[in-house]
Amino acid sequence: MKNVLTCLSLLLPFLLSAQVPEGRQVISSLYIYNLKSGKSKLILEEKRHFEAPNWSRDGKYLLINSGGKLERVSVKGKKLGVLNTGSVQRANNDHGYSFDGETLFISSGKPEVEGWSSFIFKVSAEGGTPTQITPLSPSYWHGVSPDGQYVVYCAPREENYDVYKMHVDGGEEIRLTTTDGLDDGPEYSADGKYIYFNSYRSGRMQIWRMKPDGADPEQMTFDEHSNWFAHPAPSSKVATIITYLEDQEQSHPFGRQVKLRLLDLETKAVTDLTEAFYGGQGTINVPSWNPKGNKFAYVRYALADE
Repeated sequence: MKNVLTCLSLLLPFLLSAQVPEGRQVISSLYIYNLKSGKSKLILEEKRHFEAPNWSRDGKYLLINSGGKLERVSVKGKKLGVLNTGSVQRANNDHGYSFDGETLFISSGKPEVEGWSSFIFKVSAEGGTPTQITPLSPSYWHGVSPDGQYVVYCAPREENYDVYKMHVDGGEEIRLTTTDGLDDGPEYSADGKYIYFNSYRSGRMQIWRMKPDGADPEQMTFDEHSNWFAHPAPSSKVATIITYLEDQEQSHPFGRQVKLRLLDLETKAVTDLTEAFYGGQGTINVPSWNPKGNKFAYVRYALADE
């Protein structure tokens, strides 16, 4: 079962403080990684906590969440303001765009529901009045099908966290995984052939993939680390993953030593992209490739004295 504190940390900002030493403050640094140069470029650094960059489908800006709101940042680091999401004001770090760039999906709590539990909403990419998709909670969005017809998400039903899908207009909740242990982070490849996800079914968190109907699950990583959140590039040939250097079992906490790696989706070879850094929850939870597939965005963290 998914670690309870991990789930709640998506929703309750005050739980972050439990992971930060007394008298320290979080510094968040937004980077863009260039695959060709193999280098990361810092575009924004602030003494506050923000998370989970998405890259807009037109390539012009990044979307981050902070304090329950979604904010736009230009690819040069200029702050472009808060996106209007109507009644959705408790957004967590599970959000992202449809492949055509017209719709934004947001996981968020509702003020009238105790515990800030997470539902999935959709809204125009330009902002506006949101529509609730999932009736059950918690539900954590992670991906959308290339044809824009289905969302895939992580949810606890029958006392186990599994991968589900649902039509973007709501309806039947379709369960795609049934194994014991956490299945999380589902995301479609751009060619629509697979859903990539991370799973604890082997006794260690590893990357897996399956057909869009849940058939033929296949393990993709096999090392001693905890591997989370495979984000396939637009080419569907490689994916970024975030790797915890030490085994975190079924949790993906903030404030650990992590590195970003590239997974070859044909050979299953894994190569390091970054050195180890202070990160984890919030670093790269959601799709963050640019439209060309030669850059992606992520967040590093540090601690400063208050």
